[in-house]
Amino acid sequence: MNKSYLAGALSGFIGGMLGALVFVNVQQLAVLPSAQAALPENVISASRIRLLDAAGKARAELAISPDGGPGLFFYDSQGRNRLVLGLYAPRESEYPFVVLNDTHQQAAGIFRLFGARETPVVVLKNKGEDRSIFGLNPGSTEPFLVNYSGDHKKSAVFGSF
Repeated sequence: MNKSYLAGALSGFIGGMLGALVFVNVQQLAVLPSAQAALPENVISASRIRLLDAAGKARAELAISPDGGPGLFFYDSQGRNRLVLGLYAPRESEYPFVVLNDTHQQAAGIFRLFGARETPVVVLKNKGEDRSIFGLNPGSTEPFLVNYSGDHKKSAVFGSF
């Protein structure tokens, strides 16, 4: 009787330990997915994100332009687009650019990459018209400076463009 009693107590103890082990592991497996689901995600997906000032006016916007290039647009307190950082459309090789706009929302200065060698170019404008272009020639990577007069006549100060 002592052997049977000892065997029963031992098997009960081992069974209880195995049961507790299974119970704890099953409970952890059941808790893990819900705990993971409760964690905040690190990704926000949207086609447009707009930053508003205290008055509710848009002051900045991250968006995709109609031609497919992403851009970060900054607006002044009057709602005018004054600065754009972005990439040109895929059909324009997605070159990066920075555009400074005047109060009439016309480009006054553009800094961008251009051509197969992705050479940098700075374009200075007045009333939407090119007035001076400085950069590296995309064919030769030699520097150039071209100016345009008010009557649209081109004069190369140095280099070729």
